Amino acid sequence: MAEQKKHVPFVSSETNMAEFTIRALVIGLVLAVVLGAANAYLGLKAGMTIAATYPAAVIGMAIIKLFKGTILEENFARTVGSIGESIAAGAIFTLPAFYIAGIWDPFFTPGHYILSVAIMMAGGVLGIMFVAMLRRVMVEDVELPFPESVAAAEIHKAGRHGGTGSKYLFGAMGFGAAIQALGQFRLFATSADGLISLSKGNILFRSPDVSPAYMGVGYIIGPRLAALNFSGGVIAWGLLAPIIAYFKFGSTPMPGQDWSGTIIEVWKTYVRPIAIGGMLVGAAFTLWKMRKNLITGISRSVSDVKKAASGDHVVDRTEKDISFKWVMTGILVTGVATFFIYNYFAQDIVAALVATIVMIVAGFFFAAVSGYLVGIIGSSNNPISGLTLSTLVVAALLMVALGMKGIQGVGAVLGVAAVVCVAAAVAGEMLQDLKAGHILGGTPWKMQIGDLIGVAVAAAVMFIPLIILHEGDIKMGGTGFGGENLPAPQASLMAILSKGIVAGDMEWILIFTGMLMGVGFIMMNVKSPMLVSVGMYLPLGTTFAIFVGGLIKGVVERVNEKKKFNDAQKSRVENNGILIAAGLIAGEALIGLLFAALAFFDISIYHIFENPSFYVSLLVFALIAWLLIRIPVKNAGSPDEPAPPQVSM
Repeated sequence: MAEQKKHVPFVSSETNMAEFTIRALVIGLVLAVVLGAANAYLGLKAGMTIAATYPAAVIGMAIIKLFKGTILEENFARTVGSIGESIAAGAIFTLPAFYIAGIWDPFFTPGHYILSVAIMMAGGVLGIMFVAMLRRVMVEDVELPFPESVAAAEIHKAGRHGGTGSKYLFGAMGFGAAIQALGQFRLFATSADGLISLSKGNILFRSPDVSPAYMGVGYIIGPRLAALNFSGGVIAWGLLAPIIAYFKFGSTPMPGQDWSGTIIEVWKTYVRPIAIGGMLVGAAFTLWKMRKNLITGISRSVSDVKKAASGDHVVDRTEKDISFKWVMTGILVTGVATFFIYNYFAQDIVAALVATIVMIVAGFFFAAVSGYLVGIIGSSNNPISGLTLSTLVVAALLMVALGMKGIQGVGAVLGVAAVVCVAAAVAGEMLQDLKAGHILGGTPWKMQIGDLIGVAVAAAVMFIPLIILHEGDIKMGGTGFGGENLPAPQASLMAILSKGIVAGDMEWILIFTGMLMGVGFIMMNVKSPMLVSVGMYLPLGTTFAIFVGGLIKGVVERVNEKKKFNDAQKSRVENNGILIAAGLIAGEALIGLLFAALAFFDISIYHIFENPSFYVSLLVFALIAWLLIRIPVKNAGSPDEPAPPQVSM
């Protein structure tokens, strides 16, 4: 306890400073919607999301400083603004699964919208209520470093002295938006395919997609992880798809298709289930590697509840959470609401009750585990999908044991997984922001109330970008969720698993083959079997573009060494590069949503060229590479300047 009493926040508990203001709330809500929609776009297309904490911190700080606001207003706006990404992660990992599993077809109806809002609201509220019970012990635990929380707090502190990266973030957003728009107007080709026909058999090659967002993702995850992701694409498109196509179809493509179409269909039908098996093993392996942390998080959550219920109230402003009475009321009301949701899916009171109990128990433990893992590795690396898959498998086995079959059983399973997924994602992000607030001197209950409002707004809005992307893709000739343009790998995995366990509708031989492949990856000491399997599941153009972004980051690292930058200069290069990459992602995502909306409303757009050249696309790649290399390196600063806070996404 002596260690805890030494903590002195940046703004003391006695200071009376503006914090929960209308302008901070409005800015936070706008950021929650915008960053949430951008992450929905990215997650559905690439199977990844980016942490919203840093963009929310930089943008919120830049706007509030214009109004001469306080650092606690900035902290509050960041807290509300970053929660939208958590709702988006929960939404994209689970809601498209209802469509892919054949439960919500068509995806949009007023009833489906209401259900999606209820699911996201339930998960979000539970996540915040659970964190309110756990906050005091976890944020004061000296064994939890909270790396991203510390970095976010230091960004706000640096902003007080005039140091922000907003110009890089906003500039890159404009650049990414312009590139996406020009691609939609067909100034250049966004991809190129090539078929190599040998004496027997064919191989389909595809260029990297011209995508600032994918390249930004590759830059953020770095060359090693980007290479792992791309290796999955090479295995899928350079090995499995050509071999299966050769042995199944011989010298004649499938009816109604040329060889390019045949290989794509083989990838969809045979290779993707193999990738799903690999993803299952990868998720299990990730959880196994974290088993000590998971066990510690679960055991700690039990003791934390006892401490929270003991009535040991702390009167300091910086230590006040939402009242325990209101926390328990919120959990009870949410539990009742989810019971009716599950009864709607299952049409069985006993099954709905069991599902509700599973949801509350799993939701609490995984919310605690999520928060604990965020304290160690940050929210960017939090294995939410792995935690959700564990819940899904347990719920599916229980539904089978209760005799549930068909659409009702699958719907109940996905409903449980969806609520738990949102709760775990929100809990991790909320605890990360509470730790940053703990450092800065924010008021916990105000941040928690702000996030409740943020959850409500994001839950009400997040279904809209999903509709726009899904329907827009269909109207542009795609197949919507689960297709090549919107693969939604996590949601597809959950749909196939739930149907396979409950309805007996799984290609077990392909899944099992993929699982053995995943075991092989583990035996070869592959750093992330999950990332390789996701690369197999995604289109080659996507993984190739991510790989190009990783190569660019590798070039930056080589330049750092060649110029003999010290740690402070490398840190500035890293921070500026990540902000630029995040801006590219956000810019493309927002414009991508705009063009999807135009397609949704049947509004045609002008095409500069009907058959644009890919040579112009090479120039676009060069421009993006120049932006990601030149700007960060040029602004490395003097060797004598102190190191800025490290931004890690």
